[in-house]
Formats: sequence, structure tokens, C-alpha cells
Amino acid sequence: MPVTLTELGTVTPNATVTVLPELSGYLTAVGYHEGQDVEKGQFLAEIDPRQYEIELQEEQSTLLKDQATLDEARSDLARYEQLRKQQAIAEQQVTDQRFLVKQDEAQVEIDQANIAQYQLDLVYCHITAPVAGRVGLRLVDPGNYVTATSSTGIVVITTMKPTTVEFTVAQDDLGDVIQRFNSGAKLPVTVYTSDNTREIATGTLYAINNQMNVSTGTVTLRATFPNQDEALFPDEFVNVKMLVDTLKGVVFVPTPAVLSGAPGNYVYLVNSNGKASGHPHGQPMRRSGHGHPGNYPGNANDTVSVRKVTLGPSNGQNTAILSGLSVGDVVVIDGTDRLSDGAAISIATPQNAAGRAPAKKP
Repeated sequence: MPVTLTELGTVTPNATVTVLPELSGYLTAVGYHEGQDVEKGQFLAEIDPRQYEIELQEEQSTLLKDQATLDEARSDLARYEQLRKQQAIAEQQVTDQRFLVKQDEAQVEIDQANIAQYQLDLVYCHITAPVAGRVGLRLVDPGNYVTATSSTGIVVITTMKPTTVEFTVAQDDLGDVIQRFNSGAKLPVTVYTSDNTREIATGTLYAINNQMNVSTGTVTLRATFPNQDEALFPDEFVNVKMLVDTLKGVVFVPTPAVLSGAPGNYVYLVNSNGKASGHPHGQPMRRSGHGHPGNYPGNANDTVSVRKVTLGPSNGQNTAILSGLSVGDVVVIDGTDRLSDGAAISIATPQNAAGRAPAKKP
């Protein structure tokens, strides 16, 4: 019996990046087509770099000037130190010159930092893709003035493959999932369309969130999918089925046999008072077992008794019984609304069950 969890999920890309300008200027060129797949580092757009080129040239000239001033100060310091050895100059003048050299050195370092900043600005003028993925519709056309404070961005890049699906599980089911996940098992996850009619993709669970949502009592899980055919579209709503475990050697019955009432969960167990006689069309009864249950021929003098059972997981068609039944027990799956503990039963043929030509009073 497969132990599966069925949840609602959302396709969540590995990366969704809004490309923002790092500085202000006119957008002079766009190097992509809308809906195009791009690689990391591929050219996307360019901001007019001329203003930043001029500022770089100015700062380089300032550096040459300040470097010359520093060289002059160092030369004066060397001369002053020679004069101090000859006691031809005051000590205070030598000390002041040392401080002047340090100031000039600091100014040169500031110029070098400014040059590095302007060189970085020129790099920012050439906008490239920060991640590989698919670009969306263009948000800004060439000729517009963009600013570093713009929140709209130039374009949005979304990673299409691989992709992930986020879904939640209830806290009651979380323990089994964590136990299997921490044991190293790769839990298979299957995704279906929103109407649950078609399988879209298969993947594996790879991450469990570290906090529980206190308002819903659920924990978010994420499964990864290769998505080479791009069947999973970002932000799409899907149905998720995750195989947590497979119970082996368990007793199970058709799900319609399981009832709930005052005794709790129970089934109507058939008590045969004689040898089962051949009955070619015995449909209302089923044998519990490990595989597909068979038909029960039955007798006219059979009775039923209420048997409490402990339920395990269910796959919709069959339900696992953890205790209360054994392999080979016969339970009622149809007509249970007319039964009570100890009631006598007779098995109707398909013709009688359909209301056609009854042979005798049921």
C-alpha cells in the first residue's frame, strides 16, 4: 500500500531576478528579444557611458596632479632630513614635512579609489544577465532615462529549467516525511494539472522549511524537477502527490467497506454458516487481502457482525487495515445501509441487484 500525500502546490522558479540599473542615464541600446533565453553574463542593455568616461578622465588628471605634489613633498622631506643632520634646519620643519607627505599620500589613494569607482560605473553602463533564464516583456524602451532608484527595472529574468514546486503538508504528516527524508530516501513527487486530469512532471523532494506556519499548522516543502520540456510554468497552480513510503504485507479492503459510526471505524464482517457454494456473480462481498480482492460466492444463510478496525493509509480505491481483520476475511461493500449487527444476508445476482426479474424476495 503506497503512503502518499496529496497537496496543492505552486511552481516556484529557482531564481526570478528583476534587473535594475546601478546608475542613472539614458538607455541607448537593448540587446535581447522579449521571451528569449539568455545565459549568465549575456548583454542585455546599455546606458549612455559618455558622462562617466569624462568623469574618469578628470579623475585620472587629478591623480597625476596629486601624484606630482606627493613626489615634490617627498623630495623636500629628503632634503630637510639631510639639513637636519647638518643641524641647518629646525626639527619642527622636518616633522611638519613628514605630515605633509602623509596627507599627499592619502589624497593619491582617494584619487585611485575615485578612478576605480568611475571604472565600475562604466561596467555598470553595460548591463548583463545576472542569471541564466528567460527574459520577460521589456519594461523600459531605448531612449528613456533610467535611474538607480527605479523599482520597475529593465527586465525580469526567470529560471525555467530546472524548476521547483512548493507545497505544504500538515504537521500530523510531517513526522513521517522528516523521518524518511533524513534517512536519505529520495521521496518521489508527481505533479498533475490543476484539474487533476493529467500528469505533468515527476521529481524529488529536496528541501523542508525550518519553520511551521502557526496560523495553518503546515510546513512548506520544495521539490525539484528537471523541466526540460518546460511543462511547469512559473507561478502555475498544480496538484502534488508525494510518495512517502510503501507499506508491505498489510491487509487492506475496498474503501467502500469501511464505515464510521458509534463504534468508531468498522466493517461488516461476513460470518458463513456453511461451505461456500458456487455463485458466479457474487458482487456485494469482497475478500480482504494483499492484492486485488476476489469475488465471494456466499450462502443464503450468511450473517454479518460489526468488526471494529484500525485504519491505515488509503489510496482511494483500497484502505489499509492495521488491526481488526485478517487475510481472507469477507466484508460487505454494498448495501451496508440496510445491515445491522447479526443481520442475515443473501447475495443478489447482478440481475437482481439491478432490479431486473427478481427470482425471489431479497
